[in-house]
Amino acid sequence: MFIMITVEHLTKRYGDYTAVNDVSFACKPGRVTGFLGPNGAGKSTTMRIIAGLTPPTSGTATIAGVNYRDIPNPATQVGVLLDASAQHAGRTGAEILRLSAMTMGLDLTRVDEVLAWVSLTPEEAGRRVRNYSLGMRQRLGIANALLANPKILMLDEPANGLDPAGIHWMRTLLREYADRGGTVLLSSHLLHEIEIIADDLIVIGQGRIVAQGAKDELLAGTGAHVKSTDDQTLGQALVDAGFAAHPAQGGGITVDAEPEQVGRIALDSRVSLIELRGGDNTNLEAMFLQLTEQTQREQPVNQGVVR
Repeated sequence: MFIMITVEHLTKRYGDYTAVNDVSFACKPGRVTGFLGPNGAGKSTTMRIIAGLTPPTSGTATIAGVNYRDIPNPATQVGVLLDASAQHAGRTGAEILRLSAMTMGLDLTRVDEVLAWVSLTPEEAGRRVRNYSLGMRQRLGIANALLANPKILMLDEPANGLDPAGIHWMRTLLREYADRGGTVLLSSHLLHEIEIIADDLIVIGQGRIVAQGAKDELLAGTGAHVKSTDDQTLGQALVDAGFAAHPAQGGGITVDAEPEQVGRIALDSRVSLIELRGGDNTNLEAMFLQLTEQTQREQPVNQGVVR
């Protein structure tokens, strides 16, 4: 039987600073949930709370209705990778996995199985972790998370340091894991990879959920796409009217307004339109930038005016 992660009204404060603010979501069995947000949005804090590493100020984060710390031998139920660099640099990869296996009461033959699964050779497994590349540390961390064949995987930026072949391997591994009924919570700044693999999306900004739901529904056509004889003037007018407007791939502007609203603004601005239509299925990057525009650490120049 596979299980789910449930987060309800989760808040974490550090003095006057609120890192996570009334966050609620669920990660379901058989699905990959992509957890997205700008730097400092609260993703890692939320995942640390779920994994029992950071206590919440209020709210709950449970696995099948139980706090992580109350699960017997929790690493056999939840595979966690939050920081690939947080591994003992003086031990070999194989030693780290054998210690984990012994701690969890697993047969040591499982170590060789997961090493092969993550494509770490016997020679690489025998090296000390201080001599590992970041990509190798990621593979070792994923191997550790998979060691007990857990029901849940929770991975924070697992593709860091992986080459394109490694990213493809990780994508395939997680997809197959979810297809067998596992629950996957995946945080990543590689939006293209999330767009390919995720079934559900959670977008967080400044500690608050700004959007969540099935990927196909969130990326369905919304807003409008417009081309004009003067996109800069129209873009400025749309921003001044309170709409998020961004340059569209292939030219024109995507905007979170209905076509009728865009038409009126273009008329008032005396800008002639070449094309105006409802939004197509958008990509994840466009949705992400639109939803997190007010919570980005790196704000666009000129308050987001299209150029």
